[in-house]
Amino acid sequence: MGRWSTLGSLLFFLRLSGICTGFEQENCTNYRLQFERVYSVPGEVAMLNTNLASYDVFNISAVPYNITWYDSKTRQEISNETGRTVVRGETLWFLNTTLDDDEEYVSVLRTPSGCYRQNTMLIVELPVPGECGRPRKAGQTITKGVTDYLGCPLKEYISKLKSYKTNFSLMWYNHRYNGCVLIVDGSDGYSYEDNARLKIDKVETKNQKNYTCTLTFTLDGTVGSVSESIEAWVNAKYSLTPQVRQPAGEIIKAPIGSNFSQLCQVFVPCVGKPSVYVVWSVQSDFIMETNSSKRVYTSENLTSQTDPVEGVCMEHVLTISELQEKDYNINYTCHAFSARGNPQSYFTLLPTDPDMRLPIVMILGNVAVLFIVSVIIYYLFKVDIVLCFRRMFPVFYTNTDSDGKLYDAYVAYSQPNTEGFSNEVEAFVLHTLPEVLEKACGYKLFIADRDCIPGMAIVDSVEENIQGSRRLLLLYTASTFMRKRLTSSISSNNNNIAKSSDSRDSTENSESKKESDRSSNMSFDGGEENYPDSRQQLERLAAMHRSLLEGSLKVILVELEEITPAQLALFPESVRHLRKKQGAVCWWKNQSRVLEGDEVPYAGKGQEGDVPEKATLLNV
Repeated sequence: MGRWSTLGSLLFFLRLSGICTGFEQENCTNYRLQFERVYSVPGEVAMLNTNLASYDVFNISAVPYNITWYDSKTRQEISNETGRTVVRGETLWFLNTTLDDDEEYVSVLRTPSGCYRQNTMLIVELPVPGECGRPRKAGQTITKGVTDYLGCPLKEYISKLKSYKTNFSLMWYNHRYNGCVLIVDGSDGYSYEDNARLKIDKVETKNQKNYTCTLTFTLDGTVGSVSESIEAWVNAKYSLTPQVRQPAGEIIKAPIGSNFSQLCQVFVPCVGKPSVYVVWSVQSDFIMETNSSKRVYTSENLTSQTDPVEGVCMEHVLTISELQEKDYNINYTCHAFSARGNPQSYFTLLPTDPDMRLPIVMILGNVAVLFIVSVIIYYLFKVDIVLCFRRMFPVFYTNTDSDGKLYDAYVAYSQPNTEGFSNEVEAFVLHTLPEVLEKACGYKLFIADRDCIPGMAIVDSVEENIQGSRRLLLLYTASTFMRKRLTSSISSNNNNIAKSSDSRDSTENSESKKESDRSSNMSFDGGEENYPDSRQQLERLAAMHRSLLEGSLKVILVELEEITPAQLALFPESVRHLRKKQGAVCWWKNQSRVLEGDEVPYAGKGQEGDVPEKATLLNV
């Protein structure tokens, strides 16, 4: 077995070395004459290629092979000859063609297991006398009125030279009566482009002529050139590269189960009817169905356009009668196939977002209803809410246990046997206020008839207990301040109280003293008004002094009955001033609601008995 393998290899190398004489004696598979001919003229380069080195013949990547060229007349092998021939594998180069080279040449491809042969025809022609270029010309059409291109037919030569990494140059000529004229790059509307193309701007009728492209290069030290001529025809009818205007790569949303249509609009700049084929595809499958009874189908329409660019607008509509889940999240592509190019564009179909308008409206409606109900509940149960919050979160409220005060409020009211006193007033003071403020709200009140120490002087009792209270409730009726003429002793006592108060404020500046004097005149009314109830007088004077002058005591005015403007005019100026400044609680309005802990009507600041605001006794 080893001997036969060695013998086969030896025979293969003998073939490669040309020891075996005469390719016709070999039993080679004959692929006969190639259909394509190679044309040349004397003095130029000609390139012959064999088609045997292809996968159609054998596996060229797995089997070693060698190609040899022969002259069909002399049956001699053709080898490299300086300035004459070059053999590069499957290519035979004639560097300086002559008329004697016009014949068939045989290429033989040998492998270890056999051989293949093929003939290639070289035709050498004389140029036409007085004519520029080759006698044979390739016809090309260019379009009038637009920018168009001519392609040099020497692209195979250029590709082969690039594979050799050989430098070359390409020049263009046009034909005139006096011979070939070089076309200068960038002049007269001509410019050289890549891929061996000549660009002609705004083709005119005068561009209809013959052109020649000449390729010059150096191979094995020999400079050679090859040319091809082109006969250019100018055509008034044209069709340029289509432009896909719709779709434009956008995302389209549509609800499931709905009928969906999308337009594919392709504009073709042209004169006459264009040769353009428009078709839709989805996931690489073309949609050819045009029957409208199918779920997915297409239809087409053709419209003309002359302004601003002359051309034809082609419309192709894709219709899906009922969208399904499988139709979403994929691309639908519109293709425009033409000889000038194959542009395409697509759109992506997605399901629509959920309609959130109804849930949002419902949520906002519920929030509005909840807000209105909350406001109503707050106004109906404001007191209970405040008290509950106070009990649950005492940390948010200031601790008053360390301020040295014994009472939350000092209650000043008309004593028995005095003006303004009545059983209703007494019941209100001794029963209603303790029930509401002390038992329900947890406040501590000082009520003289209940808490005053027996035998204690009135002045000391008033002074000490007001000093030990955080605020003062001044309860009055229309007749509380109506009685005049008190004895001079009471006036004297009043003045002593005022002086005592002034002595405590001796550290105040001179402006405070002036205000004190003016307020004393206002409060005491020059001693012209006298009251039989000395305690009530003392309480009022002390409260007005601490509230208006010192600002150390908050006084809350509580009207137990309606006060008319005429009655209010007879009140002490200090009471009127305080009422105008901060208002008064009108207890006499809707007492049944008040006794149940509801809101209390409130006479606003600076108003005479109007009720623009509201307050509650629990705010003390």
